[in-house]
Amino acid sequence: MSTTTESDLLVRVRKLLDKAEGTLNAHEADAFSRKAAELIAEHRIDPERLAAVDASDDLRVREIELGRGAYVRARLALLQAIADAHDVRVVFQSRPHGTVAMAAGFRSDLDVVEVMYTSLHQQAASQMAGEKRQTGAATQRFRRSFLFGFADRIGEVLGESRQRAEQLADDQPGGGVGRAERALATRDREQRIDDYSATAFGRVRTARAPSAAQTGGWGAGAAAASGADVGRARLPGRKALARSTRR
Repeated sequence: MSTTTESDLLVRVRKLLDKAEGTLNAHEADAFSRKAAELIAEHRIDPERLAAVDASDDLRVREIELGRGAYVRARLALLQAIADAHDVRVVFQSRPHGTVAMAAGFRSDLDVVEVMYTSLHQQAASQMAGEKRQTGAATQRFRRSFLFGFADRIGEVLGESRQRAEQLADDQPGGGVGRAERALATRDREQRIDDYSATAFGRVRTARAPSAAQTGGWGAGAAAASGADVGRARLPGRKALARSTRR
């Protein structure tokens, strides 16, 4: 993907997400966010991208607001699942105005992680809004568990997509010849990210584990994430977010 094409794609995705955030119509918001996710899933990566890093694709840290309240750790789990699949390292910090995630990685990966997180979080929130229980507290527990389950399944889906992209590269004519070179380039790239994030983040303290999620909510969220299905064939009768094996 050329720099110009990538830039145009990101502009288009951000416009879709702005439209999704700006409309009061839930169906329109869902349509805009799903189209954004489709573009990301379809154009995220070609197998050749595993072999090299664009010299202009610099390492940096980006802050992503997670807000405050009962769903912060679940939002972080979703961001982490997406970041892990895109070679981005994440830590978080509590500030007076709310929790902020610091994401470190290559600029192109950070762009994808940010827009994909926004899109998938909106898809999850749209479905969570329809989940109600007998009391406000019970509803909150269910929705929180829903988002944790959604995040966990999204991580699995993206991991599967990445494995398929790598396998596709190996299956191409002559792909086996370049397997060792791709693996070496990938390890070198990951080491650069690790070294950079260690310096950028400094001393990092391990946070307390979040409280346990409710089984019913978790299962509902995981099922919803399978319905969102980034990078895989959709269920019969529903349009796929991606039309290829690329993630």
